[in-house]
Amino acid sequence: MNALDKIRKKIRQYHLIDERSLVPELINLINLNNTEKKEIMICASELVDALRLDKNPGIMEVFLAEYGLSNDEGISLMCLAEALLRVPDTTTIDSLIKDKLTNRGWVEHIGNSESTLVNASTWALLLTGKVLKNTKEPNVYNNIHLLIKKFGEPFIRKAVRAAMKEMGNQFVLGQSIEKAVKRGTSSQKKGYTFSYDMLGEAALTNKDATIYTNAYAETISYLSKYCTSDDIRDNPGISIKLSALYPRYELVHKKAVLDILGNRLLDLALKAKKANMGLNIDAEEAARLDLSLDIIEKVFSNPLLSGWNGFGVVVQSYSKRTLFVIDWLYALSSKYDQKIMVRLVKGAYWDTEIKISQSEGMLDFPVFTSKAATDISYLACASKLFEMTDYIFPQFATHNAHTIYSILKIAKKNKNYEFQRLHGMGESLFSQLMQNHKIKCRIYAPVGVHDDLLAYLVRRLLENGANSSFVNQILDKKIRSSDVVLDPIYKWKSSFYELNKVIKPKKIYNPSRINSSGYDLNNVTELDQINIKREKFKEIKWILSSQLKSEPSGSIVSIVNPFNSNDIVGEVKTSTVSDVNKSIENATLWTIPNEEKIIILNKIADLYEENFIEIFAILTREAGKTISDAISEIREAVDFIRYYSFESSKLTASQPLGKIVCISPWNFPLAIFTGQIIAALSVGNAVLAKPADYTPIIAIRAVELMYKAGVPRTSLQLLIGDGPILGDALVTNKFIDGICFTGSTNIAKLINKNSASEGNPYVSLVAETGGINAMIVDSTALPEQAVKDILASSFQSAGQRCSALRMLYLQEDIAHKFLEMLYGAMDELIVNDPWLANTDIGPIISINAAKDIEKYINLANEENRVLHQVEIPAQGSFVKPTVIKVESIKQLKREIFGPVLHVATFKSVDIPEIVDDINNKSYGLTFGVHSRIDARIHYLCENLNVGNIYVNRNQIGAVVGTQPFGGEGLSGTGPKAGGPSYLYQFVKGNVNTTYEYADKKTEIENAQKIIDECYQVERKVLNCTSLPGPTGESNILTTYPKGIILCLGPTEKQAELQAKSVCDIGSKACIVLGLDLNNLSKLENFSAVMLFATIDMVRVAKKALAEKNGSIIPLITNTETLKNMKIERHVCINTTAAGGNVELLINSN
Repeated sequence: MNALDKIRKKIRQYHLIDERSLVPELINLINLNNTEKKEIMICASELVDALRLDKNPGIMEVFLAEYGLSNDEGISLMCLAEALLRVPDTTTIDSLIKDKLTNRGWVEHIGNSESTLVNASTWALLLTGKVLKNTKEPNVYNNIHLLIKKFGEPFIRKAVRAAMKEMGNQFVLGQSIEKAVKRGTSSQKKGYTFSYDMLGEAALTNKDATIYTNAYAETISYLSKYCTSDDIRDNPGISIKLSALYPRYELVHKKAVLDILGNRLLDLALKAKKANMGLNIDAEEAARLDLSLDIIEKVFSNPLLSGWNGFGVVVQSYSKRTLFVIDWLYALSSKYDQKIMVRLVKGAYWDTEIKISQSEGMLDFPVFTSKAATDISYLACASKLFEMTDYIFPQFATHNAHTIYSILKIAKKNKNYEFQRLHGMGESLFSQLMQNHKIKCRIYAPVGVHDDLLAYLVRRLLENGANSSFVNQILDKKIRSSDVVLDPIYKWKSSFYELNKVIKPKKIYNPSRINSSGYDLNNVTELDQINIKREKFKEIKWILSSQLKSEPSGSIVSIVNPFNSNDIVGEVKTSTVSDVNKSIENATLWTIPNEEKIIILNKIADLYEENFIEIFAILTREAGKTISDAISEIREAVDFIRYYSFESSKLTASQPLGKIVCISPWNFPLAIFTGQIIAALSVGNAVLAKPADYTPIIAIRAVELMYKAGVPRTSLQLLIGDGPILGDALVTNKFIDGICFTGSTNIAKLINKNSASEGNPYVSLVAETGGINAMIVDSTALPEQAVKDILASSFQSAGQRCSALRMLYLQEDIAHKFLEMLYGAMDELIVNDPWLANTDIGPIISINAAKDIEKYINLANEENRVLHQVEIPAQGSFVKPTVIKVESIKQLKREIFGPVLHVATFKSVDIPEIVDDINNKSYGLTFGVHSRIDARIHYLCENLNVGNIYVNRNQIGAVVGTQPFGGEGLSGTGPKAGGPSYLYQFVKGNVNTTYEYADKKTEIENAQKIIDECYQVERKVLNCTSLPGPTGESNILTTYPKGIILCLGPTEKQAELQAKSVCDIGSKACIVLGLDLNNLSKLENFSAVMLFATIDMVRVAKKALAEKNGSIIPLITNTETLKNMKIERHVCINTTAAGGNVELLINSN
């Protein structure tokens, strides 16, 4: 192993190291003695005092002093700035302005600032807010209000847009490189040099990447005429983002990244060499570091770049690996005897890294969790860089006075370095430093149009608006200057015991469960290990059997890989109807102490994680799952186990329901299968599980692990075989007490009907079914963000998710450009063998299923409604990911269970009509919205009849205990899986006395009239709970009354008691006595029925309800069950959508 590889190994080892052990190492590396540390504090404090006396301290500093992230106005301004300039239509602009500027405390900020610009903006924002609220103010306000009202909304719109542009212009040097260079002339005369950054998001499409690459090339060409010095350090430079050069800048696409992105970077580097200018590669997310180093080595080592000292790399001190990255860069420079520039920054994606690590279940964070630790790391890295100036030219990007004076001390007499600052920040600070210390300083200068500049501005506000930020505190005279420049080592040691403020990934769901283990496909070591270990299972053939107390008597069936029909994944011995009856007879409750049960259940979770490689392999070969989908699946299964084992401890006083049939689908053959079984077992039931016909192998292996953990065979039996035959035998058996089903709406209704006719009429049915799920994207949405979420929601798992997005509503003002981006991003998706790590979309579960979807697409194609498709391999049961044009959701007659997205456009005034159309479909599973208008989001959440709503994120992948999952109407019976109410369906209610049913004396017309008089449409919140989850996300579970519940007695006294019980849970009671129970099938506008009659009458009622069109109506035969009759709705909001995680940042220490 060569020196570079040894350091790379060290880099990987430190990726998630505990910062408590790392920071002391870094402190020892800082080349400062105690005397120097005291001098630094004095100098830095004096500088702060001087800046506070300066009449022109800098617009960013002034702005943050007035509008930090700790007040509503600052946050509102950030959100307004992030979205306003990209919105093309006036109606939405007006809505956005009203949304962000009303109900804010602008008056408190009037005249506080010493900046004319900030004060003028405050006046404008105050007045605009007052006008939009239509409130009255005395004296001067009234006169100005009249003036603004005279000119109307266009005046307000123009004024606010102008204010936002002006604010952006303070931090962006120019809209073009020509304008930027011209505007920067005055700074150059003061001794500054420039590094130009071309603004823009990461490339989402190849077209984007080509545009960005050409823009970089043209900028280098233009700047070449200003590169007049022989010393490259005195010439302007350029900063580039690797993610802008290639849309799939990910480790699993390493070969393509090195080939395509590597060549594009080399071309730019050669142009920069020819111009004798520096080219810096900007740092990006931690997940890309390893791959970035590969690209850097490939390009840097090219002989064509020999003799050029302008290759630069940005490193981030908040990363735990940075010290070793610097070692690696030095070793690289030494090896090729070529100098390199290293820009040291503190880091720009801290909140994102925290959220990703928590969500993905990583062992720790790749970044430090305190600002003090990041500052310590910065000084340690600076100390190291000064030891390497024979090959490295250090560039210190910072606006922190303590850091700056520390670098001056560490440097001693070494002058071979420069400082860097952002355009629009630190002008006064660096003016004094350049005058007093003769330092070199380069300005990092963003260049770009208004559409791009405000996203950049928001990121700067987030970095510097935190309470702990030096830039935030520098002008705040309430904070002593000595406190502003405290030594980070002192701060870190004094707050050592507060490092748990940022919750570790494993603990974010405490106390209900530990987070399931994550598997990082961006970690080279981990990805290699997964690929190597999976090979053992690539061609193995599993020989398995139904898992019963007695020997199964069915035939042997072969299970085929949906990607490769020649790959026989395994052979399985099936069960017969006779086996079903024996299994039910042999089934026994799991009656052990709850403490022992919890140990066994958690052992199952551990065994799943220990056997993850085999599970990955089976999911891929049997179900066509990609590796990323397989990771999500096993994590969800483990989460179900740990969550239900915890929740079961709340029901120790309850009795198990009895013998439960669990019928699970093939699209989540481990997660849903496991969730159903564990829910029933956790409260002591006996389970008879029937997995999907296509995926028995993963089910059998899961049950074998459950047995290994200690679950008895008589309490859990697994029946493999023909779905309709075995399923019908199970649900119609009179000894079955409960049915848990996940699958299509039609099958759920058939199960309900057959069970009512022939099975136990008291059986409890929990059904989670399909959905025709919509998303609205308005013109305030960030297109790149929305496109990514649409791709995931529509096409991940080949669209074979009940939660998948089927119906996209795009605001017409952005539709053309947005769809062009969507199509380009679709073309970057890889549809291929799911075994390959770089595959995005695998096959449909079977040839027949694929043909059914293709038939639907072909019909749309004949009608010229197919807008875009992605090519697919010739082998396997694939369907082309497809976009189809429709007018509205009303055209969708059924759920298309595959990679098909329907698109309609809308005007902003159409949203109420869209809400009605969605509700009228009667499906209510998931819904997504991308918007920056809070009032619009609130309206949608309040008016849609949907179980799970997702705001500014994708609408798939509900997390157990955080986003309880399940719909209403045609999408399911409730309660939500993975939620606090779910287990109550698996325990017995009290036994009510039953009565003979009275003579029929109420005609159906009168009964319907009684119901209609009870009809209520108001939404009354019963309970609202905030659930735990990763930072940067809000998860709120709200419960509502079930609606109208018919109280049928049968006696008048019983009906009155039933009615009281119904009212006690917040629902509307409707007493109907003497109804012919067969007529229940014809009545409308009710949600449930209560009846305490004899078994024969209960069966009549249940059969009649099962015959009804529409959603499944529950029959309640005891008051205990009634308590669970409620509607649960969950709203998940990505609170970082407007640019970052405000809450996390303002609370950082």
